[in-house]
Amino acid sequence: MKAVDELTIIEARAELADLALKISGANRAYHTLDAPVMSDAEYDLLKRRNAAIEGRFPEAKLSDSPTEQIGAAPAEGFGKITHSLPMLSLENAFADEDVQDFETRIRSFLGFADQLTFTAEPKIDGLSLSLRYENGNLVSAATRGDGEVGEDVTANARTIADIPHCLIGAPDILEVRGEVYIAHKDFQALNERLLLAKEKGLANPRNAAAGSLRQLDVRITASRPLKFFAYTWGVLSRPLGATQIESLDALRSLGFAVNPLTVLCANPEEMLAQYRRIEAQRATLGYDIDGVVYKVNDLALQSRLGFRSTTPRWAIAHKFPAELAWTRLEAIDIQVGRTGALSPVARLSPVTVGGVVVSNATLHNEDYIAGRDSKGQAIRAGKDIRVGDWVQIYRAGDVIPKIAEVDLAHRVPTAPPFVFPSLCPECGSEAHREPGDSVRRCTGGLICPAQGVERLKHFVSRGAFDIEGLGAKQVEYFFHDPELPIKTPADIFSLALRDDQNPLKKLKNREGYGAASITKLFAAIEARRKIGLDRLIFALGIRHVGETAGVILARHYATWPAFESGVSLAEPGNAAWSELTSIDGVGAVMAQSLVDAFRNPAERGAIDALVAQLDIQPVQMRAVQSSAIVGLTVVFTGTLEKMTRAEAKARAEALGAKVAGSVSAKTDLLVAGPGAGSKAKEAEKLGIRMINEEEWLLLAAGE
Repeated sequence: MKAVDELTIIEARAELADLALKISGANRAYHTLDAPVMSDAEYDLLKRRNAAIEGRFPEAKLSDSPTEQIGAAPAEGFGKITHSLPMLSLENAFADEDVQDFETRIRSFLGFADQLTFTAEPKIDGLSLSLRYENGNLVSAATRGDGEVGEDVTANARTIADIPHCLIGAPDILEVRGEVYIAHKDFQALNERLLLAKEKGLANPRNAAAGSLRQLDVRITASRPLKFFAYTWGVLSRPLGATQIESLDALRSLGFAVNPLTVLCANPEEMLAQYRRIEAQRATLGYDIDGVVYKVNDLALQSRLGFRSTTPRWAIAHKFPAELAWTRLEAIDIQVGRTGALSPVARLSPVTVGGVVVSNATLHNEDYIAGRDSKGQAIRAGKDIRVGDWVQIYRAGDVIPKIAEVDLAHRVPTAPPFVFPSLCPECGSEAHREPGDSVRRCTGGLICPAQGVERLKHFVSRGAFDIEGLGAKQVEYFFHDPELPIKTPADIFSLALRDDQNPLKKLKNREGYGAASITKLFAAIEARRKIGLDRLIFALGIRHVGETAGVILARHYATWPAFESGVSLAEPGNAAWSELTSIDGVGAVMAQSLVDAFRNPAERGAIDALVAQLDIQPVQMRAVQSSAIVGLTVVFTGTLEKMTRAEAKARAEALGAKVAGSVSAKTDLLVAGPGAGSKAKEAEKLGIRMINEEEWLLLAAGE
């Protein structure tokens, strides 16, 4: 596989599309079904490749970007609890250099040269749980879910011995977060009991813990040997301490189990030393871990560092390496994605790698199969990949699982080279490969059923319309249904009316649909007529417009008419284009993709038909403290001396402002440090208010 810095923009887009499909499937399998198709190490490394590509090519970020996803939607059957503070995932490190870079980035963000200390603790391989205490009493317990909303497992959590029901001396409001797990010896005993009772054994301790906690029959949960480690917190009515270590000690004094291997480290060298000590003890700990988590110890610095969309800047998980295995390549299938990319997938004789059964692997593109990179240079010593080959599966590194090597000694002499198709296997349209692009794309567009289905799957996905009862399986069903077809998003909102007008083939007369499920489905669809502008923009599936971009655009334009008008009028060089590209996080590639979508007659027709069915709401902003800059558009220019540009931007957004990358008539405030140049001149010309850094700090502090 090519290094990220060697990818072309076209290759980056193709690979990101491939990664999005894999990570989305893994999220559902792990978080919702408790039946992972890959290990945590594999999943995290796969996301790392995705993040690295997006970091180098931000304009290539896809609408279904995995970097905006946390977990998966809560399972049906449980009540739902909205987390007061999101339960975020962690950024990952895989090499010593990544840990060094973690500290460097923190210092760079803060402009910090003083002593930094970090905590290092084992990363438990279990199920995340949030416990809420009010006046010392346990009032609720929720799984991570999708990070925003989790399953209500309060009754189940009360059966776990490690979880106190009452606390003495705790803050009036305290949310304790940690991991539910099963020890190795308890897992073995549990499986022996299940087998004696002629019940199916459990695959591994992590699955056993997740499945045991998420039982609708609480008596089953009570019979399982679940344990709980506390490692962080959510909402607090008063601080537990000034540092991470002090706060963990406070949780321990309240009666929670805190991992005894948690230590304080003075620098990356000490962090890595603790990582190696924990790794050496891994087999004898008695419970599963998959890495070590490092956190900035000073909570005031954690607050300054803040959060990205799905991860805190002040923490990172250093994961343990994964494994290799050899197996037979049975077939190579071609899948067609939402953007028309033809992606080759290896179908393998199932093989267990690190406790996970792998039967599929990515083959990336036709060059990778042929044994060369995009520049024609040999990879794998020039060995191509053929059906029937004995191949090595690599479950660590950039993308997982992937084929890393081919054993030519096992190749059948008559095995023919794989010929990559030049026609779309779904619709027969030509599949073109543009110069410099490593990916072939179907030219069928809306006539290609694979693209149509994938676009609809994206439309109903978690970050988009998220319609309960209308998931990927149901989209496939209705897309191909001759009586009640759903070919475009607008068709979803006419489904109930069309069903009412179709007496011969009503849904209630079909297998798998009853009156209750149909009523529930139609109600879920009806509820989604009212949708946030950010979700709608993301749901449209426009290339390069991801979930974060949807929020950015919605915050800037505020209403659908303003967004629609701004994009429709935009063309390079005019005022609407300048406004669009001035939005911080929106580049020329994303802007052009938006403009192209709105000017394509077929796509515009589908968008207009959909919008006519909806009540589009302004983006829901998280509550922010009262400030003088809420709703203002702020631009920073010149050199800031008291805080870095990154921290200033994060602070402005936390206070409810919009941050733009360039000055326009829409700009409300310019913060100008030494060296301010053209932006300051433009602001002066437009009569925009300008302040210096000292004035900005006073404004941000509410003075």
